[in-house]
Amino acid sequence: MMATIVRSAAVAIIGKLKLSGFIAWLAWLFVHLIFMIGFRNKLAVLLDWAYSYVAYKRGARIAFGSPERPRE
Repeated sequence: MMATIVRSAAVAIIGKLKLSGFIAWLAWLFVHLIFMIGFRNKLAVLLDWAYSYVAYKRGARIAFGSPERPRE
């Protein structure tokens, strides 16, 4: 599980490994780039993130929840 909290801070639990802060944020960036398809897409997203980081631009805020299960 990984989640960004604020600019340059995140939390991550990867098996028994628990990360927080800037290191977890870098891990979050790395994992997202690794799972993207195509070098051009990875490069475009990395450059967009770098520009947003330097220019203090706000990124998309998307939250995914787990699907609701019917109550028994």
